[in-house]
Amino acid sequence: MATIANGKWRALVLVGIAELFAMTLWFSGTAVGPELAEAWSLSAAETAWLTNAVQLGFVVGALLSASLTVADAVPPRYLFAGSALTGAAVTALIAGVVSSGLPAIALRFLTGVTLAGVYPTGMKMMAAWFDEGRGLAIGVLVGALTVGSASPHLLRAIGGVGRPDLVLYGTAGLAALGGLLVLAYEDGPHQPETSPFDPGAIRRIVTDRGVVLANVGYFGHMWELYAVWTWVPIYLVASLEAGGTANAGRLASLLAFGTIAIGGVGAWIAGSAADRWGRSLVTSVSMGVSGTACLLAGLVYGSSLLVVVPFVLVWGFFIVADSAQFSAAVSELADSSYVGSALTLQTAVGFLITMASIRLIPAVRNVVGWRWAFVPLVVGPLVGTGAMLWLRSLPEADRLADGRG
Repeated sequence: MATIANGKWRALVLVGIAELFAMTLWFSGTAVGPELAEAWSLSAAETAWLTNAVQLGFVVGALLSASLTVADAVPPRYLFAGSALTGAAVTALIAGVVSSGLPAIALRFLTGVTLAGVYPTGMKMMAAWFDEGRGLAIGVLVGALTVGSASPHLLRAIGGVGRPDLVLYGTAGLAALGGLLVLAYEDGPHQPETSPFDPGAIRRIVTDRGVVLANVGYFGHMWELYAVWTWVPIYLVASLEAGGTANAGRLASLLAFGTIAIGGVGAWIAGSAADRWGRSLVTSVSMGVSGTACLLAGLVYGSSLLVVVPFVLVWGFFIVADSAQFSAAVSELADSSYVGSALTLQTAVGFLITMASIRLIPAVRNVVGWRWAFVPLVVGPLVGTGAMLWLRSLPEADRLADGRG
């Protein structure tokens, strides 16, 4: 037992660090979007595609992986490592070779494809080690992912303003290191045997009532999450400038990093809470707070730093606190032989939804300005909360968090 206990904490630290490093790739193009837009004369739509291309690539990669059950047919450490190293190489190409928008967008698409082999795979690796305490474990993993996603904004703030190559090379180097680290991972005691290709597995996944409701909760959460993560840096610049704050651009980058990164703490704390009080309850509370913040952002806009800073930090804490628990729920509800594919399908559809909400926000901003641009996002938390409370009332909830729902 002591050996297993030591092994699972070693696995958590190892995969968590690897995930943090690899996921720095996600917003590397977004963080340096202003510099690339100026250098390459990109339109607003082309600049937005530096993020949307990653979302689309992730969806395509995840759908291919799920439909071919790749996540259950390839040993997870090799899938993770190969994906991270490929993503690092693609990102380095943008810094070293590319000088215009279209090839950069194409390479960002490929980056998204590679990350489909990182994020869901990491969750499967945690599920293989943690039966008890799974919510905490996947929460820590999503926390690492969150800090990793925020890191490009920090790199830009401390030395990358005007130097996109430093941010891109820096994230590529970190991702490559993450890919190499994960090769030291060893399969956990709950790791199912490699499963053969089974197209019928997808049909079973999408008709399982408990899995469907957990997925609907996740989809509502995702409608809000990546749209806020993508546009909160621009919202902050506009808000700080409206409030007369000096050096708004650099300060907004630091605040954007803090807003996203603090979600790592939220995911960790929510994971522990969900194991104790139930996944459906914790996800519903988190979505309630973050959904309310979508409405309050308009009232906070243009206020002093004493108001803006705590507001965005609370929003950032809760907006991703529940994310891991939807994945933990699916890992407990789905057929154990195809957990990897179920998680990959969940994230594929979730990230497909983010493409719509990311595109929606600037369109709303053109009509009502940044003050009220986030209001339409409240629909996601409302739908997601309804799905998770419904799941809590069903017999399937007995399989969540050791019967805590």
